[in-house]
Amino acid sequence: MNKGTKVQLVLFAFVLSVLSCTQKKVEPKNVEISSLKNSFKNSFYVGSAINGRHIDGSDSLGVDLIRKEFNTITPENIMKWMHIHPQKDTFNFDQADKYVALGEMEKMFIVGHTLVWHSQIADWVNEVKDSTVMASLLENHITRIVKRYRGRIHAWDVVNEALNEDGSLRESLFLKVMGQSYLEHAFKMASIADPDAELLYNDYNLTNPEKRAGAIRLIKGLQASGAKIDGVGMQGHWNLKGPSLEEIEESILAYSELGLKISVTELDITVLPNPWDLEGAEVDQNFEGSEFMNPYPDKFPDSVKLKLAKRYEDIFKIFLKHEDKISRITFWGVTDGNTWLNNWPIKGRTNYPLLFDRQYRHKMAYDSVMQLKKN
Repeated sequence: MNKGTKVQLVLFAFVLSVLSCTQKKVEPKNVEISSLKNSFKNSFYVGSAINGRHIDGSDSLGVDLIRKEFNTITPENIMKWMHIHPQKDTFNFDQADKYVALGEMEKMFIVGHTLVWHSQIADWVNEVKDSTVMASLLENHITRIVKRYRGRIHAWDVVNEALNEDGSLRESLFLKVMGQSYLEHAFKMASIADPDAELLYNDYNLTNPEKRAGAIRLIKGLQASGAKIDGVGMQGHWNLKGPSLEEIEESILAYSELGLKISVTELDITVLPNPWDLEGAEVDQNFEGSEFMNPYPDKFPDSVKLKLAKRYEDIFKIFLKHEDKISRITFWGVTDGNTWLNNWPIKGRTNYPLLFDRQYRHKMAYDSVMQLKKN
């Protein structure tokens, strides 16, 4: 090998060594997926109520959507009294166990719904007429359930819908048998069973001034009794016009002044007319099959899509304005296909109240909410 060839080889080796040093390995970056939970992670939890088909995995597309978009879940029905405690000495924890396991697997904020509610209770509870027996029954019911999930379920809707629209206490079975002491008793039993869980009072129409005043009285009474209450759940079963943005904001401020965090617990916005909106209409009247009451059976018009998107945008602007006072926003359902509003207050209707359609695709309303967090 001549001298010139040796020089060329040395130069070639030198160039290769320089290139190997300067060409750094490019590590793949963790790209954050665009989702509700990621967009609002520094503001509040965003979640959904889930049903049995989500819990057992049979609605796999729904489960995928839950995993991608939400960081908190609430059970729609499976933890209500008639399902979880159907007989005096029988508790059915199978579905609830699977629900909690799903939330833990996805590292979600898990909510228990609900411990004490006048509706969907087991038939045998209605037989109780003695206050001492009822107090013992409530203690057993609450303690068994909350202790089982101690440290795993992070928040409980302890008492649900205890108020009438005028702010007075609802004449529920529990009130009739125990008087209003059942409220204090329920919260105290829940706090003993799990001292670290967040305990909420949950109700609908809490933006209405009269009912809001009643809720404030109820909460102040609990606080005065020494019962632990951490938050109020404002159910967001709203429509395209009401409640007003002012009523929503005033309510957030009013409950926050009690030292409570606000959760919007059951958010959906109906786009269909209700019997209550009709002057002189009887709520019990049968509107099934009514074209007026089911105006969009096959297609959601663009004009209404725009209204829904604007409504969600305006509401979320209020939420973001007061994000320091809000801990959680939970939609009542995952897609329009499984919303309870398809069957209430009139069965068989086609409603469109959520951010995802029947094909599991996000809607214009989703975009209107997401764009609020884009810089």
